[in-house]
Amino acid sequence: MSTPLSRIVEVNPSVPEFLDNPDAEVTFMPLETVWPDGRADTSRRAVASVVAAGYTQFRDGDVLLPKITPTFEAGRVLAVSLETPVGAGTTELHVLRPKAGVDARFVAYLCRSQEFLQEGAARLQGVGNLRRVPKDFIEKFPVTITNFDEQKAIADYLDRETAQIDTLITEQRRLVGMLRERRFAVRTWLATSGVGAAAETRASGLFWAGDVPAHWKVVPLTSVASLESGHTPSRSRTELWENCYIPWISLNDVGYLSAHEYISETTNLISDAGIAASSARLLPAGTVVLSRDATVGRSGIMAVPMATSQHFADWVCTPDLEPRYLWLLFTSAMQPYFDSFTNGSTLRTIGMGHLKAFRVPLPPVEEQREIVEAAARQTSRIDTLIAESERLIELSLERRSALITSAVTGQIDLRGEAA
Repeated sequence: MSTPLSRIVEVNPSVPEFLDNPDAEVTFMPLETVWPDGRADTSRRAVASVVAAGYTQFRDGDVLLPKITPTFEAGRVLAVSLETPVGAGTTELHVLRPKAGVDARFVAYLCRSQEFLQEGAARLQGVGNLRRVPKDFIEKFPVTITNFDEQKAIADYLDRETAQIDTLITEQRRLVGMLRERRFAVRTWLATSGVGAAAETRASGLFWAGDVPAHWKVVPLTSVASLESGHTPSRSRTELWENCYIPWISLNDVGYLSAHEYISETTNLISDAGIAASSARLLPAGTVVLSRDATVGRSGIMAVPMATSQHFADWVCTPDLEPRYLWLLFTSAMQPYFDSFTNGSTLRTIGMGHLKAFRVPLPPVEEQREIVEAAARQTSRIDTLIAESERLIELSLERRSALITSAVTGQIDLRGEAA
């Protein structure tokens, strides 16, 4: 037999003692401090009077439930253990206060169960990224286990079991990080050192390349590739956006470029009229594109003739430069150089002056092809290991979610442990 969740918790209760001492230090938790899987950053502090208005107030031992999408669907629910009696946090939190004889950890696990999250997601109110889970859904959600001893047994069991799963996930995520670092290092080494150990090397004069084989050249990129730039036709002229059929790379495609070497389809298309009325040009297949702003350094190779927006620099390679080798340079060795175009969290555009000043190592063309083939082979092996680890993480997360759901709904019988 079930009972509404409101029978065992208070939803969004008041905290009258919050201003008993206006100058007291309280825990402060903006939304980014509410992490997945019950972990949280409770180290931040604020003065009570400063955060008394405009923030959600809570006590030590309360359960914090994000109300906004997608944080809610991620299950970022936690039973808080504070070093201060009270705290304040983002207004995008519901506060659940367990009543007497209720285990806060059980409530937090209940709110991470598949049924709670799925039904709550279906009940979100609002539009776009401003949808929120309503208070009445929480209050009416059915609970089947109300006995404190059984709740405690379930919470103890889930603490143990999920800790083991979390350890496995942490190890796999660390492995993925190491593999990604290895992948980047291998590609960078091949791009700047070649396939075999060079008998002789020399300084390239490029901080991101270091020493290169002595028989390689170091040349201005414009000497082996024609620099082009894209454009966006006027949006106010509707006739320029009719009968669009030409692939047109824009900022909407930056995400795709992060994971693919070639691009053959684009989110947006452009028309002949749009090209004619702007400085955009139809560029040949094999052109290497490089994002100049927003996400500096994303790169890809056109698989078919395309145009681009002004957010990209486009390189049409001569026979002396293999497009795949230039792409390898852009996506590996030159990334530290592209990073220099950021100022803290602020991204700056790579101007035409900088683009024209690009210098790159230039192995013989046949060696360029050997390098990109070697990079593809070695990258493939590492990517397989990354995919296996990511699949194990995915399965572990699914196992964790299913375990929580089974336990809080009584499908795993822990009454013996409760007794």
